[in-house]
Amino acid sequence: MTTLMVQGTTSDAGKSTLVTALCRWLLRQGVAVVPFKPQNMALNSAVTADGGEIGRAQAVQAQACNLAPHTDMNPVLLKPNSDTGAQVIVHGRAVTSMNAVAYHDYKAIALQAVLASHQRLSAAYPVVMVEGAGSPAEINLRAGDIANMGFAEAVDCPVILVADINRGGVFAHLVGTLELLSPSEQARVKGFVINRFRGDIALLQPGLDWLEQRTGKPVLGVLPYVTDLHLEAEDGIDRRQSTKGDRLLKVIVPVLPRISNHTDFDPLRLHPQVDVQFIGPGQPIPPADLIILPGSKSVRGDLAQLRACGWERAIARHLRYGGKLIGICGGLQMLGRHVHDPLGLEGPAGSSEGLGLFDYATVLEADKQLRNVSGVLSLEQAAVSGYEIHAGVTQGPALEQPALRLADGRADGALSADGQILATYLHGLFEGSDSCAALLRWAGLEAVERVDYHALRERDIERLADLVEQHLDTAHLRALCGVA
Repeated sequence: MTTLMVQGTTSDAGKSTLVTALCRWLLRQGVAVVPFKPQNMALNSAVTADGGEIGRAQAVQAQACNLAPHTDMNPVLLKPNSDTGAQVIVHGRAVTSMNAVAYHDYKAIALQAVLASHQRLSAAYPVVMVEGAGSPAEINLRAGDIANMGFAEAVDCPVILVADINRGGVFAHLVGTLELLSPSEQARVKGFVINRFRGDIALLQPGLDWLEQRTGKPVLGVLPYVTDLHLEAEDGIDRRQSTKGDRLLKVIVPVLPRISNHTDFDPLRLHPQVDVQFIGPGQPIPPADLIILPGSKSVRGDLAQLRACGWERAIARHLRYGGKLIGICGGLQMLGRHVHDPLGLEGPAGSSEGLGLFDYATVLEADKQLRNVSGVLSLEQAAVSGYEIHAGVTQGPALEQPALRLADGRADGALSADGQILATYLHGLFEGSDSCAALLRWAGLEAVERVDYHALRERDIERLADLVEQHLDTAHLRALCGVA
């Protein structure tokens, strides 16, 4: 059994991407490999085969390994619900919410969950490919660390350090990070990978030679900047869109402070006939064919922010002019008459008045509902599949005209009598080609092109494995992974 860890000099250095690439590269060689992230902080999550919740990046990495996502792949997930606090999810289940200071003291308990998951995976797979979090050189977070070098020291594994040259200062990032580590941690770093390089590699070579001489550690390779590569983001919203034609369906997504699972909109970003605009605070909502209210980790707080931005009036105007509106998960809850949080799960206990566009109300409960589901849309009876992650229980007459009928016999969401507004708890609504096409036609797009989103994701995972073969020292990587 071998454990290899990828750590980064900064957030978004390329850890998730490199782990995904290495997982598929190893799978191609017939190696049974499993992804692992000890601690993740993200509002993009996925439902696992064992009915829990993990970070979205680990679900993609599981696909790269040809595995179903499992809670052991990300034993600790933190979902921020304020600037100083987060919901703590251990082995796929929400156990508590706490502020950053309290969580610092909780890390010793969390570490036991991390090590238990790692032990189970190590017993089942010859290679465990681990992704760190943020940077290992954050001085204020090093005590009790379970996400980076604290984990590496606990399981005695080697580390690859990756840095993003596109940010600038790549040599300072690498050398500075190394200098801030303890001697034993420095010894764990077995090589560097430089990510997102543009230009002539010959111009970079003197720097690479200096880095190896300065640190005594090899550069395992330089990965190029690939502008059209798509992997679902762990945190930041990916706003990139390929060049598209003139006749496009215009879709607006208001970006609320605690937006969650914004990966729901990746299939629309990648669709050749759809123009997706993410509108932030302080920006007016422009004319559009479709507005989508996304999921939220703090529904009442985000609803207050929506009103403060003037977006409630903009949505009413949009509907008066015949535009379509979708609410997903937290967005569904906002569209009702009230949102009640009697236990204070997402902030201070209390109730908020909803947008009143559907006759139902939601009560947030302690137990989350976590399911992978399938069924049919009320629109065109199109096949749909996705996943539910929500604490809310919604009840009211509007649900008698549901948006979906699920294979387990339940109805989901609501469709307004005039056909203008659709609400659902289902994430992943646009990933299936049938459901995506039906929703785009409903929103006003004629002659919809069918796009296989899952094939696009698989294509890009394969491209990542190609980059490993072309640009990294595969002989050195095989040695680190214990692969002959």
